[in-house]
Amino acid sequence: MQTREKKKINTYHVAQQRIKRAVEQSGLTMDVYEWLKAPDRLVEASIPVEMDNGRIQVFTAYRAQHNNVLGPYKGGIRFHPEVDADEVKALSIWMTFKCAVAHVPFGGGKGAICCNPRQLSVNELERLSREYIQHMALVLGPEKDILAPDVNTNAQIMAWMADEYCRIKQHNDFGVITGKPLEMGGCVGRETATARGVVYTVIEAAKVKEIPLPGARVAVQGYGNVGYFSALFLEQKGCKVVAVSDSGGGAYNPNGINCRDLLLHKKLTGSVKGFPGTDNLDNLEVYAVDCDIIVPAALENQITAEVAKGINARVIAEGANGPTTPQADEILKEKDVLVVPDILANCGGVIVSYFEWVQNNYRYYWTEKEIESRLELKMTEAFDHIYNYKCSCEDNTTMREAAFLYALRRLADAMKVRGWYK
Repeated sequence: MQTREKKKINTYHVAQQRIKRAVEQSGLTMDVYEWLKAPDRLVEASIPVEMDNGRIQVFTAYRAQHNNVLGPYKGGIRFHPEVDADEVKALSIWMTFKCAVAHVPFGGGKGAICCNPRQLSVNELERLSREYIQHMALVLGPEKDILAPDVNTNAQIMAWMADEYCRIKQHNDFGVITGKPLEMGGCVGRETATARGVVYTVIEAAKVKEIPLPGARVAVQGYGNVGYFSALFLEQKGCKVVAVSDSGGGAYNPNGINCRDLLLHKKLTGSVKGFPGTDNLDNLEVYAVDCDIIVPAALENQITAEVAKGINARVIAEGANGPTTPQADEILKEKDVLVVPDILANCGGVIVSYFEWVQNNYRYYWTEKEIESRLELKMTEAFDHIYNYKCSCEDNTTMREAAFLYALRRLADAMKVRGWYK
């Protein structure tokens, strides 16, 4: 049932529906919807790469540029075997709204390569990364479109991409990509920025729901960068991480799981499943455990209607993009679960990417303490903006609806003043 529901969901159509509903709720003209319902540009390329065995393999690659009314396009690039054009377009839309919520001067973009990085050698990954830039360089630039890491990409891949772009331009222009290594103008704290942002919103949401963080029970789906650091930072705040799952399965212990030890187990075995002292779970069973806070940190459409029915948590902070389906949203709304939406909860990554971009442009770099302080301030302000906006709306307005309405108003005002619609 869960698998069938997820397969029939088109994330691009979901994003469009959310925009249309926000336009209707806000009373704005449908011209605003027409501007925002589709990306300004979608680039699709076939990228030939010489493999280690000497043969050529062709990969399909994408770059979606949604809307740049607030600034240059900005968004990550993911490597995943099931990615398609509609997913990339949806993610670019969410980035536009995320930047508007976070008050950073960027528009939304997103990129992807349809591949399984686990089946590629380091040399093949490097050639693929460089070829992507070769094919996309004309539409990229620090004032055009800025890349960043996403699912299955990291600082090393960003370094290869940035180096290739600089070779093409024949001068260093590191601001074209964020999430780079420190040696190439990267920003201290960037690796943990998305997770820190999630935790700052959890802190604020816990205040709203009157949940004391010391002793609060947490479940996390996904144990990559965002999932691990979210769990670790919440553990450091006194929370008890009771359940974690990844693509290989899950681990559950009502008395708590040591996050660092669990990561070591995952590195050794490939999954959190089978961690000593825990009971095994299926990937989605993590949502049904008895807990106070859930952090979805995997892929889209994980919390379906069926999954939502079994959720007992009072707060969900979406570390992943689009983890909750519209049908599930309605169920969670009825259950009075405070869902901190992705365009708010996980915007810590784009905020610190903005800091990196600013530092690259100024050639002046802040300390990690300064970065964390600035991030906490912007995340707390963003949560307050959205929660206060929610409270000013109808009683049944959710945080997601409030976030879309708030971001929509900022985008619509900017488009109107620029003369994009009357």
